[in-house]
Amino acid sequence: MVQRLLLASPRGYCAGVDRAVQTVERALELYGAPVYVRKEIVHNKHVVATLREKGAIFVDSENEVPEGATVVFSAHGVSPAVHANAAARSLQTIDATCPLVTKVHREAIKFAAEGYTIVLIGHDGHEEVEGTMGEAPDHIVLVETEEDVDRLEIEDPDKVAYISQTTLSVDETRAIIARLRERFPNIVGPRTDDICYATTNRQAAVKQMARECDLVLVIGSQNSSNSQRLVEVARDFGAESHLIDNETQVREEWLEGKRVVGISSGASAPEELVQRLVAFFRERGVEDVSEFQVVQEDVRFMLPKTIRQALAASAA
Repeated sequence: MVQRLLLASPRGYCAGVDRAVQTVERALELYGAPVYVRKEIVHNKHVVATLREKGAIFVDSENEVPEGATVVFSAHGVSPAVHANAAARSLQTIDATCPLVTKVHREAIKFAAEGYTIVLIGHDGHEEVEGTMGEAPDHIVLVETEEDVDRLEIEDPDKVAYISQTTLSVDETRAIIARLRERFPNIVGPRTDDICYATTNRQAAVKQMARECDLVLVIGSQNSSNSQRLVEVARDFGAESHLIDNETQVREEWLEGKRVVGISSGASAPEELVQRLVAFFRERGVEDVSEFQVVQEDVRFMLPKTIRQALAASAA
């Protein structure tokens, strides 16, 4: 019988997701529906469905957007080829790329200009990885594991740099970087860590909370990299853990014999889904619900310039 709920803090929306979702909402207010969005604005089914109801149209490619229409680029970032193609089709673009992803793109451009072979640590096929690789396709090789590092063949082993996807497992990435340093002692990296503050903080909270839990439920979509990592972290630190979209996916057998349940949510999952899950447990008689705070977060990102200028003009 579940007796206690712990709510990981921080959890849920990061500054980049908040900014991206607000960008689509403001664009709909300013320009009216439809506003096209290339790929899912953030990797969360609930958020995408809500924005779709408001008039956003999600497309896989900028080629599906009618010429001259408004298109928002997702928080995961796009390659220069996408920007060029959008310009060629006279699309009004609003770039909602997370500033922390933009930082990684800049690093890729800088290292490529300096003649480095760039090792990108990330997940093959993830939109963020595709966008980053597009900045310097001839200079970047992708690795996902330590074994991938062992297989690397690099022309000039003294001229290697590494960068990483922003939503990876902190511990796994650290191990891959250590392996890279063993193989390429002269390797250089970014001045500050590429894994974003929100990914790091959410993993830290789950790590500490999992030790006190029999079960950790993570709210997030299957295609959300950072949510999947939270489940892995919880399991690594001793708790049974499952990824769910919402409270309707909780299975009875998961709750058998469980006293303390921890709840966290990925960086693209809205708080309302957490509260629905809490309500689900309260209805079952759980009264002991407390925040498990590990770090205080106060990061905010400004809306994209195009939106800020349009809002200022409409207010004038």
